Amino acid sequence: MKTVFVTVGTTSFDELIESVTCSEAAQALKARGYERLVVQVGRGSLVPAADSCPQLRLEAFRFKDSIAEDIRQADLVISHAGAGSCLETLGAGKPLLVVVNDKLMDNHQLELARQLHRDGHLLYCTCSTLTETLRTMDLSVLLPFEPGQPKKFANFLDRALGFQ
Repeated sequence: MKTVFVTVGTTSFDELIESVTCSEAAQALKARGYERLVVQVGRGSLVPAADSCPQLRLEAFRFKDSIAEDIRQADLVISHAGAGSCLETLGAGKPLLVVVNDKLMDNHQLELARQLHRDGHLLYCTCSTLTETLRTMDLSVLLPFEPGQPKKFANFLDRALGFQ
């Protein structure tokens, strides 16, 4: 069963949860052959019910000790732009669509998403463009991210955040 895993990490990002479970986004996922949507809602106030997204088999939870298994089982990961979530997903070799929270001030997450996108490792959008991105995305263009090089990644982060 083709699965999409959505994570907001330890944050609250209700707008992402609402956007990804709306009927238009669910229909776009269904049209691409996805059948199951697993949503990690973090500290958010919105926990979608299983029947709130009839196009897909929906499962929702707040936190787990580890989301590594959810990432491993996913055919697509949709994530907030937190560095930890991005790295864990890219390190697992999974296609990643980052949804940037454009309501954040001083948004370093946007800078990180842009740089990883420029380097070909992920796609990114905002909540307002999520459905259209799901309809038109081409995951085949994504390049693998080589894990296990912390110095290289630290330098990458410094560049992406403007410290170098």
